[in-house]
Amino acid sequence: MTVNHDLAGTGEQPSIGSLVADATASFSTLLHGEIELAKLEIKSSVRNAGTGAVMFIAAGVLLAFSLTFGLIALAEGLVSLHIWRWAAYLIVFGFLVLLALVLLLIGVRKVKRIRAPRQTIDTTKDTITALRGATSHQPSHRA
Repeated sequence: MTVNHDLAGTGEQPSIGSLVADATASFSTLLHGEIELAKLEIKSSVRNAGTGAVMFIAAGVLLAFSLTFGLIALAEGLVSLHIWRWAAYLIVFGFLVLLALVLLLIGVRKVKRIRAPRQTIDTTKDTITALRGATSHQPSHRA
């Protein structure tokens, strides 16, 4: 956008005040346009994130239900190998309990590895101490 500041073709240049007013108005218009664009982009991103989250949840629910059928098929497969039905289902149950215990042990190990960020805490304390020391050496401006 080009602005011709020649006042009515007289060759006079506009005042600093009118140039500042023009610049302020242009900046305000540009800023409002950028804010509206950001709102539209964020709204679209939030909508896509929400839809994606719903799809992930739906996939998880379907997977959970399908595991039931898979485990039944596994037990029935053991029955077809001439294992008593009750024993086949007990084997599948034992497998699931064993898998749960392994996952539990891995989770406990990971939780035990959680440590406080000692180095960050120490450097933060040092920074606070240094800032307090620097401000206590400056003269007070109170009368």
